[in-house]
Amino acid sequence: MRIKLATVFVDDQDKALRFYTEVLGFVKKSDTPLGEYRHLTVVSPEQPEGSSLLLEPDAHRAVKPFKAALVEDGVPVARFAVDDVHGEFERLSRLGVRFVQEPTARGPVTIAVLDDTCGNLIQLTQHHR
Repeated sequence: MRIKLATVFVDDQDKALRFYTEVLGFVKKSDTPLGEYRHLTVVSPEQPEGSSLLLEPDAHRAVKPFKAALVEDGVPVARFAVDDVHGEFERLSRLGVRFVQEPTARGPVTIAVLDDTCGNLIQLTQHHR
């Protein structure tokens, strides 16, 4: 069994696609119209056949209150592995990304948490070998 698809609920699919591709560096994998919305996925350029991230509209009535509660409590909805969290923090900060937590050592990892501009907090994690 493998993880094929994970979901991040976003408030605007076009804005999310720009942020996740142009800022974070993912690449678009699929963009299929589904009525009012799209089945829109991105993948890591390092693993184009790996797990996909679905940029799912937050249109369901339960999603917006759930997202707001997670943000209020500082809980990231997703975690992305990076080789150099300090380098990514500097690069993304220069691009105007807002971090709610600067790089912080936590035992065997260093983490940072950013605002994805689409209603979510995203954690960047560097594992120390």
